[in-house]
Formats: sequence, C-alpha cells, structure tokens
Amino acid sequence: MSSTIHFPDSTNFQAQSEEFISWLSGKPGVKINPKIRLADLRSRAAGRGVVAQADLPEGEELFTIPREHVLSTQNSKLKDLLSEDLQEFGPWLSLMLVMIYEYLLGDQSAWASYFKVLPRKFDSLMFWSPLEIEELQGSAIVDKIGKQGAEESILEMIAPVVRGNPSLFPPVDGLASYDGDAGTQALLNLAHMMGSLIMAYAFDIEKPEDEDNESDDESGYMTDDDEEQLSKGMVPLADLLNADADRNNARLFQEEIGLIMKAIKPINAGDEIFNDYGDIPRADLLRRYGYVTENYAPYDVVELSLELVCQAAGLENADIENQPALQFLEDLELLDDGYVVPRPLDDELEDALPEELFLLVKTLSMSPDQLKQQISKSKPPKPSCGHTEATILLKAIQMKQDQYATTLAQDKDLLAQLGQSEASAPLGDFARRQKMAIQVRLGEKEVLQTLAGLLENHVAHSGGTTTSKRTAHSESDASRRTKAQRT
Repeated sequence: MSSTIHFPDSTNFQAQSEEFISWLSGKPGVKINPKIRLADLRSRAAGRGVVAQADLPEGEELFTIPREHVLSTQNSKLKDLLSEDLQEFGPWLSLMLVMIYEYLLGDQSAWASYFKVLPRKFDSLMFWSPLEIEELQGSAIVDKIGKQGAEESILEMIAPVVRGNPSLFPPVDGLASYDGDAGTQALLNLAHMMGSLIMAYAFDIEKPEDEDNESDDESGYMTDDDEEQLSKGMVPLADLLNADADRNNARLFQEEIGLIMKAIKPINAGDEIFNDYGDIPRADLLRRYGYVTENYAPYDVVELSLELVCQAAGLENADIENQPALQFLEDLELLDDGYVVPRPLDDELEDALPEELFLLVKTLSMSPDQLKQQISKSKPPKPSCGHTEATILLKAIQMKQDQYATTLAQDKDLLAQLGQSEASAPLGDFARRQKMAIQVRLGEKEVLQTLAGLLENHVAHSGGTTTSKRTAHSESDASRRTKAQRT
C-alpha cells in the first residue's frame, strides 16, 4: 500500500491537470462544458484556475458533478471499515479522517488523480511561524487562528482512530507508527494539511430538499455549531475556481441531480471564471484561503473587544458579574465579546458603528442612579452618541491603534519597498507573507483612521451638551455588513 501522493510541481503541473480532467470526465454523470478549460495561472500567482475558451452567456452550465462523485464521508469506503460511527465526529473531523485515509491509500485511492491537483503547501495562517504571526500584531484575526484548539481536537478524536487502525492508516515518512513525539507530529502535520484543504476548498453539501443553508468557522477547523452543520464535501473542479470579490461570475447550485456550476453573468472568451467567497475582509481571506487581493479591501473590518471598550470607559476590567452595566446588558442578551466595525461607507457616524456598540457605550456612560432606573424598566436605553459616548469611542479607537507595532504611514512605506523588490524578483516565503500581513493591518488601520476622524469631528461639534441620537438603522448597508461579518 503506497503512502505517498505526489503533489503538483513545476515539471508535471500540466500533466496532472490533464490526468485530473480525464479522470473526472470519465465519471458517470459528470458533464464538463467544452467552452471551459483548466488553466495554469501560476504566472498570476493563482495556481490552477478555470478559464472560458468561448463566450458564455448568463445561465449557461459550466459543469455538473453528481453527488456520488463528491469526496465526502458518505462516499468513502472508510465508513464501512471502522467500528466508530463517523457521523459522531461532526462534519469537519469526519471529512478530515476520510481524507487522511484516502491520501494514505496513494494511487489505490479512487481520488488519487484529484489529490494530485490539490496543494500541499499553504499560506493560510495555520501554517505561519510565530515570527510571521507577529506581523499581524494588533489584528483580531490572530485570536481566530485556533491552532491549539484544532490540535486538541485532532489528538482527542482523530489520533485514537488512526492509531487503533494501522492497516487503514499506514505511517508516513518511514515511521513505525503514529506514536511518540515524531509520530504525533507527523499525524498533526497530515491532519493540518487535510484541515486546510477542507477550509479552503470544501463546500457545505445540502440535502436535495434543503435551501439557503450556510456555515462558517471562527476557530481552527470547527465551529461552535459543528454538530448542527450540514455535511462537508470536496467537489472536484468546483474547488479549483479562484475567487476575487466582485469579479465573481459563477455560482455552484445544488440540485437534485447534482452540483452544477453556472455562469451568473456573461463571460467572455479568455476570461477567468471566479467563484464567490462572499463579502469577507482580507484578514479572513488570509486566514481561510492563504491569499490577499485589493478587491477585498472594501470589506475590511476592525474588531473592538469588550475589554478594550470597557477600559476606554474607565472600567478596570470587563468582569460581567462585578460590573452592573455589563450584567444588565448580558441579561438582556445584548452583550458581545467583540464588536465588528466595517469600513465606513459614508461620513455618517451613526452608520459607521454597529448599534450594539453605541448601546454598550451609552450604558457604560450612565450614572449609577440612571443605570438603576434603566434596570428597573428591564429594557435597554435608546442608543445615542453624545459628547461623552463619542469621547469613549474615540479613546477606544486610539487604544486599538496603539496595539499595532507600526503606523499607517510606516505600513505604506514597507508595502512600497516590498513592491519594488517584487518587481525585480519573486518574494521569498517570509517576505510574501509579510506583504500579506501588511495589507491586512494597513486595511484595518485605514478603517480606524476614518473612524477616528468621524469621532473627532463629532466630539469637536458636540460641545459636551448636545446629543446626536442614533435612529434605527438595522436595515442600513452598514448594519447588514456588520451582521454578515459576525454570522
């Protein structure tokens, strides 16, 4: 039994692409439109991608993948070879275990040709060194990498199955077993590889009758509602489409006969076909997919932690039990650990910050008697932003700015220097990751700078007496974007 899959390199890249298309095309029920092709886009730093060979009208089907050809827990033989019920592992870990099994089968795997076009090296944050992670100092994305939590889940759930079934999971790299420090590390490396493939490429596979179901991950490879999620699956070819924000021109539709990729707008011959990752900030783009493009800059956000806002308001800590204002909001289910603030769409302060944040600051600004009276009503105060509230928010923004190791101007200079170096020669691994980190933190600092300007102007004109009341904007663009980032 082979335990090695040869992933793509510069010498056999095209051959592996052709082998993959031949393998996929031979599957019963698979349909691939002759107007598209799998292309080598490494010159654009985009790896593989799908390109139109002829004009494609809106609505034309690009390819169809029947459900039985999706790499999933249901479609792998592993479920029949283990005594454990894979469904109990949840969608993430069950697919991870299946992919480890299929990978270790080598050329004997029914998915061998598919594995060969999937990457083995990743730029997603799970694989960054501590020194590289330092480049993201100040960004809330660092706390969302979740490597420790992911490894704890792997060692608790995956490791016992792998170690208990050596005939199904042969050790790699000449190891005798997955025991000991070396074996454990080899297993973790393998699991991280599969987990990152799932994070970057897998789709939530709906049951035919289900509609509009989505899931997201915020920590490591799993989510808080892991058990309630739909099953996950790797959809050959669909996952090889790149994505670049508003360049999206195709979408995967899950229908009774299978998964169908369709053009959602006219596509010209020679154009790349792009899938849709949604309106996600560049920090999450880097965390999940390992790359950054300027087209996602409009979706950049900053996150102000509850602790930071409380410090700006003069509270020593954010201990809910010992802070009546926080306990009040917690009882009303109106308190969050952090507040996501999107890039402002205009110069209106009330549209720039989430209503929940205004409510928090308003409550923290109340005197003990005012708070006691509000508690007696069992309802929150009306969110508003007067001089006091704006001063607290401005201080919170300034404190957030101070968490970064560099200034906005310094980041612009560093980015320009890396751009000059890149113009003469490809960047090395560290410099490439440094550039992406600078782009992420620069975007966050731009958001903070804009917010600071709005708040400074508000403080200057409020004069300590007038209050600018915030009206309901729950359906405004800013609110919708904020909600989208937090789901």
